[in-house]
Amino acid sequence: MKLIIGGAFQGKKEYAREHFSLSKEEMIDGKDAEYEDIFHCRCMYHFHEWVKKGLEKKWDFENLAEKIQKENPNLIVISNELGYGVVPVSAFDRKYREGTGRLCTQLAAKSQQVIRVVCGLGMVIKNA
Repeated sequence: MKLIIGGAFQGKKEYAREHFSLSKEEMIDGKDAEYEDIFHCRCMYHFHEWVKKGLEKKWDFENLAEKIQKENPNLIVISNELGYGVVPVSAFDRKYREGTGRLCTQLAAKSQQVIRVVCGLGMVIKNA
């Protein structure tokens, strides 16, 4: 598994396509994906939107990183970093921000590689 993180509009998806030779067909948008899609796709971008949808639908995220590692070990996950800036007023938005951060932390622990993309430049922060 690989995790690519960074701020919004920093070129994460383009970086993944170029460095991992991904076609558009191999990449699924998390905001349109269902729970099971993460276990079968090659790459999911907008992972944070997938988490938001899952919280709204009350999906079970327990042991998600382990399940992905077992069922889709070559998955590439692309997510925005949400933990910077003003703390949201809405309880749901706080839960969403915290949940995404915790899931990304778990994915990072299980990933072979974690890359942070800023201004289109990837910085490898973990390479196991």
